[in-house]
Amino acid sequence: MKKRVISAIVLLAILIPLIIIGGIPFRIGALIIGLLSLKELLDIRKSKKAFPFVMQFISYILLTILILSNNSSTIIEYVLEYKFIALTLFTILIPLIIYQNNRKYSINDAMYLIGILFFLGTAFNLIILTRNYSLVLLIYLVLITTITDTFAYITGSYIGKTKMCEKISPKKTWEGMVGGTFFGVFIPAMFYISVVDPNVDVILITAITTFLSLLAQAGDLVFSSIKRYYDKKDFSNLIPGHGGILDRLDSLIFVLLGFVVILEML
Repeated sequence: MKKRVISAIVLLAILIPLIIIGGIPFRIGALIIGLLSLKELLDIRKSKKAFPFVMQFISYILLTILILSNNSSTIIEYVLEYKFIALTLFTILIPLIIYQNNRKYSINDAMYLIGILFFLGTAFNLIILTRNYSLVLLIYLVLITTITDTFAYITGSYIGKTKMCEKISPKKTWEGMVGGTFFGVFIPAMFYISVVDPNVDVILITAITTFLSLLAQAGDLVFSSIKRYYDKKDFSNLIPGHGGILDRLDSLIFVLLGFVVILEML
């Protein structure tokens, strides 16, 4: 527990100033965290099959391009240019012809790389765009994930009895989900109404926050299923007592993606 608390304090001491300052320092920080997340997804797959060094190197370059593209915009709208899509697809698929060896690099490897590159590229680009647009909006989204996760753990620890997804996450319960959702909606919604936009429709923001709170928990389960598939407890041990980057950001990534979908629908 002591290790967990100390590492959390150190992490917050680094992240909070970056979030407040924004701009180039925040973009650089988001890029570094994104690249570390890519490393975790590449490393976790080594238990089944490692990627050739050249493909790993290329992946880091491509992810950098995806994360930093359109990153000066102040509009929360993810517009990935077709040239970047084409560049990623060509660069990942053409090596299949060069290697001509499924043991070294196969179509399954290529699809895995394409999937994680677009997934992480979209997510971390959105983190930058959201901060560019509004600091308090980013805080609102972060609150949804942290409050939901915290109270799901507390509620589940004290009154949780009914297992929810035992094969994926044995400790999660339906009671924990209900408790996490209730507080994960109430507190962030109050923050939004009080700080972000006092004129917002209360029913609308409550509905949106409820959807995002549930999506945060779904994201946690999705990433847990990835770890179970590769028989890993954590994505890495980068953050002592907490695991890896993706162990901390799994819910936030899904919330960011879900929030953009909602904006496009409204």
